[in-house]
Amino acid sequence: MGSRLPFGDALRAGLGAPRSSRRLDSSPRSRVWRVVLRDGTVVVKQFVDGPDADERFACEVAALRLAARGATAVVPALLAVDPGQRVLVLEHLDHRPPGDDWIVDYAGALARLHATTGPADAGALPPWQGPNRGDVDSFLALAEALTVPVAPRVAGELHDLVGRLDRVGGHALLHGDPCPGNDLHTGAGVRFIDFEQASLGSGMTELAYLRIGFPTCWCVTSAPEPLLERAERAYHHAWRAATGSAPQGDLTDACAGWLLRGDALVERARRRSVDHLAEIPRRDWTWGTATARQRLVHRLGVVSAMTAGSTALAGVSGLTAAMRRRMLARRPDLRPVPTRRP
Repeated sequence: MGSRLPFGDALRAGLGAPRSSRRLDSSPRSRVWRVVLRDGTVVVKQFVDGPDADERFACEVAALRLAARGATAVVPALLAVDPGQRVLVLEHLDHRPPGDDWIVDYAGALARLHATTGPADAGALPPWQGPNRGDVDSFLALAEALTVPVAPRVAGELHDLVGRLDRVGGHALLHGDPCPGNDLHTGAGVRFIDFEQASLGSGMTELAYLRIGFPTCWCVTSAPEPLLERAERAYHHAWRAATGSAPQGDLTDACAGWLLRGDALVERARRRSVDHLAEIPRRDWTWGTATARQRLVHRLGVVSAMTAGSTALAGVSGLTAAMRRRMLARRPDLRPVPTRRP
């Protein structure tokens, strides 16, 4: 596929001929244009050729259609689809720079997004995949490489954690990459875009992003505790308003699960390639607004604090606190992750 605007006869018949277009920034996996039509402005997204392009296209189409069922809009309207060219035509929305407390509106919108699916939608999207036993082994090996003692109970706690995350299941519509930049703050509320990694699972998996530091994202933010509490209350209120029930899953478990995943230290193209946690003692690298060690130190601190006093993760609490201290002792120049959205 070339860089020419892919607006074929079928799209023209339904929407009219483009009057003008402008290419926008996007990930390497897609091409995006802002297009002016007779009846207004739209966004055209084309999925770039690749081994998983068809799957990503189908995933985004399915997620947008599911999300459109919500009582309150949480995604741009899907106006047309050209499957042969893997093209979506979407409603154009004006994004406004969000305020310092943006995560509160974000969290409420995230809950409304999650609540647009339920048990009847099983199979409409892939199930969310959590950490596995290999991730546990890599994390424990990292502790050993840092010369941090591991209490005998810790391995069992972590394997039990993996089991709990697997069993919680859930049918929430998970965005898959709900990063700053994939949320549009509009005059009518927050809308989410780019659903090519969408899945079904527990909403806690993505509510955890706010505390653990947006683990699949190029940009990391760390909000103060009062703001995090406001955002989490907004999530629970919006979920209960939409469903009449409490969300499935446990936020502490979800954050600890993200800590185990070395692939959450690198961009998508580098995931599932090597054991990234094993690289941490030897070298650091920058991805977006933070380095891998900055990200890991932040996550260790979050999990250590959240598991303090826990029965199920008491050993993990002590281990994560000790690993964080050891990393900072070795590299006292490591700065905290950013507190503001880029």
